[in-house]
Amino acid sequence: MRELLVDTVYDGKQALSFIKKAEPDVIVFDLKMPELHGIDVLREIKKSKAHIQVIILTGHGTDKDEEEARKLGGFDFLRKPADIDLLVAKIKEAFAEKIERAMTAITFAEEGVTDTAKRIIKKEE
Repeated sequence: MRELLVDTVYDGKQALSFIKKAEPDVIVFDLKMPELHGIDVLREIKKSKAHIQVIILTGHGTDKDEEEARKLGGFDFLRKPADIDLLVAKIKEAFAEKIERAMTAITFAEEGVTDTAKRIIKKEE
């Protein structure tokens, strides 16, 4: 099994800076953060690194926020206080989905169907 590595940032701007340097598989963050709102961070992540799975974990979210996060490509939206076992399960699910999507894209790319492979990676199916 792959080792779980954890990094921490303290605001939305740091999160965006971090993903420019690192290639995380899954990111968990709140909606209410200094510098940038979580929805804005999600929007920027999906523009530049659509393959990163994003889980919103918040005590401040509304149903409208959840709808927007899902529309933007967020993997899941959990409300605080969240059960730690549920959070871990969602992180594992997000990682597994990313790997499955990558393997499917590789298969299409090997067959020469690169446009489809790119759409799969970007979740534009």
